[in-house]
Formats: sequence, C-alpha cells, structure tokens
Amino acid sequence: MSKNDVKKVVLAYSGGLDTSVILKWLQTTYNCEVVTFTADLGQGEELEPARRKAEMLGIKPENIYIEDLREEFVKDFVFPMFRMNAMYEGQYLLGTSIARPLISKRQIEIARMVGADAVCHGATGKGNDQVRFELGYYALEPNIKIIAPWREWDLSSRTKLIDFAEKNQIPIAKDKYGEAPFSVDANLLHSSSEGKVLEDPAVEAPEMVYMRTIAPEAAPDKATVITMDFVAGNAVAIDGVTMSPATLLTKLNELGKANGIGRLDLVENRFVGMKSRGVYETPGGTILYAAHRGIESITMDREAMHLKESLMPRYAELVYYGFWFTPEREMIQALCDKSQENVTGRVTVKLYKGNVTVIGRESPYSLYDQELVTFEEGAVAYDHRDAQGFIKLNALRLRTLAMRKARNS
Repeated sequence: MSKNDVKKVVLAYSGGLDTSVILKWLQTTYNCEVVTFTADLGQGEELEPARRKAEMLGIKPENIYIEDLREEFVKDFVFPMFRMNAMYEGQYLLGTSIARPLISKRQIEIARMVGADAVCHGATGKGNDQVRFELGYYALEPNIKIIAPWREWDLSSRTKLIDFAEKNQIPIAKDKYGEAPFSVDANLLHSSSEGKVLEDPAVEAPEMVYMRTIAPEAAPDKATVITMDFVAGNAVAIDGVTMSPATLLTKLNELGKANGIGRLDLVENRFVGMKSRGVYETPGGTILYAAHRGIESITMDREAMHLKESLMPRYAELVYYGFWFTPEREMIQALCDKSQENVTGRVTVKLYKGNVTVIGRESPYSLYDQELVTFEEGAVAYDHRDAQGFIKLNALRLRTLAMRKARNS
C-alpha cells in the first residue's frame, strides 16, 4: 500500500504513549487526516484526557470520537459468549478477545461516517490482537486499508518510543519513563497483564499485578450469599434487583473483588503460534459463569446440553482467534440461543475466599423431578425393573466383543 493512497484514517486511540506516538507517526509518515476513536468498555480510566491529548496533537474536535459502549459490550458480546459458557483452553474467559470485535465494528462504522479510506490499530506484531482487529475490519469492510504501525516502523523499543515522543513534544506520563513492569489491557469483563515481570512462567506473579481483586487469603472469613435471576440464559437481577447488563456485571465485579474471586495465572497458546503467560482477573465473569451453569443444570435437556458443550471449545477458539463476524460463529450462536429459551430461574451462589459455589437453583421450567430421583417409597413414575433391559441392550456390543476375545484367545 502506497503511503499516498491514504487520505483519512480512523485510529483506535487510548491516549497512552503508544497510540499517541502512532497518531503523530500517521500524520508525519502518511501525511493524512487522522480521526481518533476511543471506546469506553469499562476499563476504569478517565477518557477525557484522551480528548485533550488528541486536540493538543492537532486533531480537530469534530474528528475526536469518545463513546460509552459498556451496555452494548455486555449485552451484545459478553452475554452471548456466556450463554455458550465459552472458555479457551479450559480456563480463560476470553475477556480481551471479546472486546476486539466491538472496537472493530465501531471503528468501521466511524470510517464510513467520516469517509475514511483506512483504519489503524496499535496491536503489536507478535500478539493476537492484530489478527482480531484486522479480521473484524475485513469482515465488515472488505476493501478497507489497514495500517499496523508495529509491523511498519522502526520504533522497536520503549526507549525509541519515548525518544520519538520527546522530539515531537508528545506528553509522557512520568511512570512511562524507563521500562514498564508489565502491560495491561482492561475492560468491564476483565483485566489482563502480560510481559516483563511476568515473562518467566516459573515465578509467581507479584501481588502488585492484581488490580481487580483482593487476594483470596485477605478476603472476609464470612461467606457472601447472593441470588441471581436469569431469563433465557441472560442474568437480569441480583438479590431481586433488576439491572441493565453493564450495571449487573459492574455489581458482580464488586462482589467478586471483595471475595478474592476471578484470578487466573495462565500459559496459553496464542493464535500466531507462540505460548504466552498472562495474569487475568475476571471477578464478575467468574461468578456469572458458575451461576449460568447452575441454572442450565436444571432447565436443559441432557442431549441438548451435551451437544452445546461439545461445540463450546470450537466457539471459544473462534472468539479467541478473532472470527466473531463469521458464519460458523453465528451458526453455533444460533444453536446456543435456541438451547437457552427455557434457561430461566433463580440461582443462589456462595462467594468465599476465591471460590464460587452454587448452593441453590429453582426454575418454572425445571426438568428436575424430585419424585423421580427420591430414594423414598412411593415414586410411581419410574420402575426400577426397566433398568435391566436398558442395561442389557447397552451391554450387547460389549458382550459381543468379549465373546470374540475369548473365542480367539
């Protein structure tokens, strides 16, 4: 792509050192008009400084977009993923992965609105996010031009970034001088910390890494018990109080933080082919995951549940790799959402020193029949003698195999 081909670009902009350097680099390298887009996904940071910094770097006020996407994030991205109980490699609740398609979607929408011919992100050339952003861009706007500075420039170190910033009079926060101890990505669902002090997987992560939870050892000695109401697979209320999706997840985060819930130290397989060590905190999501499985346990048919669970690893991979806007993800989502039609009811959850335990479940659509499972006399819906034929039919092939083995030994 010729640098003269780009007239206007929409930059995913946080206001931090990296994207501020990228903003100036775009202006000087591509000589193009820059539009900044900053998404509030509940990362917990004040976003107005990003506006002031963009203005200081010469961006017109009408070209600065700062948008609160928290409700859309939880309702249209987090909740669908949790209806699927998606978990990558058996542990990771996909907090970073699920934020990327929303950012990509809104970036493309803004590009269309302002007539931009390119979009730009600040993801590095070694990570998953470059793939997630760009797959999203291409899925929504197949002919869009994409600028990925970390694959183009020679600013390959923190020192070079700072030198560039100083030469171009870009303000640098004091804690950005020197090497940062680790990098952080955060949104309403989770925080992710990687690199530097976390690069040796044999060494325990220092306590300073954790920002969303207290240590389980420091959590209260008394358990916190809450109820959660679900409708069609989505959480709608805590302790009987109805809440919007983002408000509900915020409340769960507070409860999880106070009880030391949601920490994960993980070595995972990146899509680009390498292993990486990350420390994740998903306090509210960990509670939501356990509670959702609790209400499913009494409302879902066995075969429907097992089919859905068999597809979960594939769905989780699609989210992790960045294939959100694909027919295969949408097909699995449609199956999942059909399975959730009767996943409605109330779950009681106990939170205690890093643990989430479902201790009660009830639903008007419950498939749990106490008369069927009771060991007491009087159950008439189940005849124990029926089990004999059931067992013999299921054992027929096993008996046949055993007889062949005996015959040929």
